[in-house]
Amino acid sequence: MNVASILKAKGSDVVTIAPVMTLGEAAKLLTSRRIGAVIVMHGQQVLGILSERDIVKSIAVSGAEALDRPVRDVMTARVITCSLNDSVDELMDSMTEGRFRHLPVIDRGQLVGIISIGDVVKHRIAETVMETEAMRLYIANS
Repeated sequence: MNVASILKAKGSDVVTIAPVMTLGEAAKLLTSRRIGAVIVMHGQQVLGILSERDIVKSIAVSGAEALDRPVRDVMTARVITCSLNDSVDELMDSMTEGRFRHLPVIDRGQLVGIISIGDVVKHRIAETVMETEAMRLYIANS
């Protein structure tokens, strides 16, 4: 199973924000959309990613004033991405090694989706269930 199949099942909707938005505005957006991260973009260019964790760290350091800071000051600018052909195992390795929960999906230089650790786990479990059922049928028919 690869990224393309995950996006086909979940959809390719990606929430993006401008780098000048405040952390407070970003926090409201994350809450209203019930998501854990947004992609920071300028036009079609991915500038960074902002997660709930980034917001919490900023508040821990600066207090409530952090909510007035622009997203560009807090976002993760070095964004690790994946492609449509990457496997679920590759995603799991990247996320585990990098200790992050969201991967933007880039195809031909364009943002086409986002994969969360929840998406990866859901599809990995579905894959395991299918393999188990196939093995059960094989044993039953032998």
